[in-house]
Amino acid sequence: MIIQQGLLVVLLWVCLLHPCLTAMVFSRTTDQQPKSFAARGIGNEGKALHRQKRGWMWNQFFLLEEYTGSDNQYVGKLHSDQDKGDGSLKYILSGDGAGTLFVIDEKTGDIHATRRIDREEKAYYTLRAQAINRRTLRPVEPESEFVIKIHDINDNEPTFPEEVYTASVPEMSVVGTSVVQVTATDADDPSYGNSARIIYSILQGQPYFSVEPETGIIRTALPNMNRENREQYQVVIQAKDMGGQMGGLSGTTTVNITLTDVNDNPPRFPQSSVHLRIPESSPVGTAIGTIKASDADIGRNAELEYRIVDGDGRDMFDVVTQKDTQEGVITVRKPLDYENRRLYTLKVEAENLYVDPRFYYLGPFKDSTTVKISVEDVDEPPIFSRSSYLFEIHEDIEVGTIIGTVMARDPDSAAGPIRFSLDRHTDLDRIFNIHSGNGSIYTSKMLDRETSQWHNLSVIAAEINNPKEMTRVSVYVRILDVNDNAPQFAVFYDTFVCENARAGQLIQTISAVDKDDPLGGQKFFFSLAAVNPNFTVQDNEDNTARILTRRNGFSRHEISTYLLPVVISDNDYPIQSSTGTLTIRVCACDSRGNMQSCNAEALLLPAGLSTGALIAILLCIIILLVVLFAALKRQRKKEPLILSKEDIRDNIVSYNDEGGGEEDTQAFDIGTLRNPAAIEDKKLRRDIIPETLFIPRRTPSAPDNTDVRDFINQRLKEHDNDPSAPPYDSLATYAYEGNDSIAESLSSLESGTTEGDQNYDYLKEWGPRFNKLAEMYGGGESDKDTS
Repeated sequence: MIIQQGLLVVLLWVCLLHPCLTAMVFSRTTDQQPKSFAARGIGNEGKALHRQKRGWMWNQFFLLEEYTGSDNQYVGKLHSDQDKGDGSLKYILSGDGAGTLFVIDEKTGDIHATRRIDREEKAYYTLRAQAINRRTLRPVEPESEFVIKIHDINDNEPTFPEEVYTASVPEMSVVGTSVVQVTATDADDPSYGNSARIIYSILQGQPYFSVEPETGIIRTALPNMNRENREQYQVVIQAKDMGGQMGGLSGTTTVNITLTDVNDNPPRFPQSSVHLRIPESSPVGTAIGTIKASDADIGRNAELEYRIVDGDGRDMFDVVTQKDTQEGVITVRKPLDYENRRLYTLKVEAENLYVDPRFYYLGPFKDSTTVKISVEDVDEPPIFSRSSYLFEIHEDIEVGTIIGTVMARDPDSAAGPIRFSLDRHTDLDRIFNIHSGNGSIYTSKMLDRETSQWHNLSVIAAEINNPKEMTRVSVYVRILDVNDNAPQFAVFYDTFVCENARAGQLIQTISAVDKDDPLGGQKFFFSLAAVNPNFTVQDNEDNTARILTRRNGFSRHEISTYLLPVVISDNDYPIQSSTGTLTIRVCACDSRGNMQSCNAEALLLPAGLSTGALIAILLCIIILLVVLFAALKRQRKKEPLILSKEDIRDNIVSYNDEGGGEEDTQAFDIGTLRNPAAIEDKKLRRDIIPETLFIPRRTPSAPDNTDVRDFINQRLKEHDNDPSAPPYDSLATYAYEGNDSIAESLSSLESGTTEGDQNYDYLKEWGPRFNKLAEMYGGGESDKDTS
């Protein structure tokens, strides 16, 4: 088979092939089976190569990409030696794109491309070709493989991976400092021509930056570029293929370059001096004002530190650096006093913390300014001469004695008068007082160290013209001891002596206590008030003493209790002593000296009472409490006699008493009813429990010959006005015979007062019931006549 090419470009490509390929000679055999063919060429070592030739062989086909013609692009022709031109053979194509992208004329063997081919999509196609008998469909030659290689043209421009790049470079960098590298790619075949050979150039950004043509590295082109003058730069880089020659394709990208800061600017104060003011009453730590030095740098390169380097106020003020604002805050270090000094001058320096050695020549990287501080006068409270006072006095000083003086002054220039006073919350017992004018503290009561050894007072000093301005000071008063207390027995001693005791026997060891506290310590001496034949005291010289017997044997039947006065004295000045009486009981003891029984109590009676007396007093107190409780109980509300679940005000008390007749003169006092003018001596309430007898209020009696209704109304009125009457309704019973009785009075009580004789004969006319009366009164008259 002979391969034919219709394009000159393909022939040129063949001429560019390796010499071994260009020297190949194709020949055809007449056998139907493929036979070996001979190919002559030169190897790498210069030796001749020999091969067996075949009946046919296809070579590579070449096809230009991006064909723009209107017809199908011709690729090549397949031809077999068996083809006689009579149309008996049929050419078949298979493989990559066969039938779609590549088609073959089955009669002539011409191959065409049906559309434009892009090498960047696929650089070559592998296909298989075969010639068969059209009638028998048998292959006349074996199937053979060939390649269609797409020939590249410059149809792709260089492209950058990023449309915009961001880069930075320190300011003041030297010329040629690398900034960033940009790289473009070209989809064309780098092995063919210059289609993929890229050259870089700078379109925008000169004269500040440059780019290396081959590598795309951007470098600085100007020295000492200052960020403070310009910080941002935009550079446009072009990448062009074909080695940058005319007609090459190109692509661009943008690079934004930022100059980063370096410490190339020293700090500077905007003013050479600053004037500040502060009241003298400002406490320590108060911020007076701020100062700030400007630095054109940013970030770490602009960090400053402020300090006071000189001036007459270095000890009075401090300066603190604020990290967030890079300001220096001036504060008060010590209390200020307008009267002592009114103006201070400081020299404050600001210095960069981080200095780049490369820029030392631009320094020094520090600056200073003068700060003047004026102290303003304010009305200040008085100031005491001391922060606290301590006074020591003896407890035996007289009332009114001055124990000490506190002094205070007005620090203001006016120096107004001061008034002193005591805070009574610190002297509730009002033991001390103070002179309001001169601050002298004196006693107003007697002192007692044993009651309180320390007194903590608070003295107030206030301006008279402005009492709100006041100051307090602590005054500590220590009470010094004076030997004003006599020693006493330390405890109560229950002392006894056995009846069988012998002379010199120890029966008790005593000790003493003293409320005083002498400097040299306590020292007591023990002795007897008088010589005692029974007992003696032996001082141990260690503030204790022993009680010893002076004779043998004691009898509790003769004397059951001995009283032994013991004198206890101290050694301080003035010497104080007291006599304590030790009560010694005589008891029966066993042979070992253990007490068995006693018939008397041992009491210490320096100035006290016996146990029996105390018990008697306690019993009396208990009895008095019982009597008082009973008296209070009797004062409770009087309990009514009528006890019922219902309201007793609506009840009528029925006594169910039956009289004894006319002869019964004990049931009622009928004399009062017969004579209303009689005095009511006693009237007792019957609705409450009688408790005490009282004299009732005397009320005027009803006049004679009054009607019963008037009598009852008068008694009712008296009852309503009686303050001792109960507040509720009650039944008051009154009996009144009335006037104008036909029989007049039947009583003989008033018969003796009648001057003339009376005739009682009419009683006989009243019937048998009055016969007895008629006989009694009638008989009396006969007797009188007879006499």
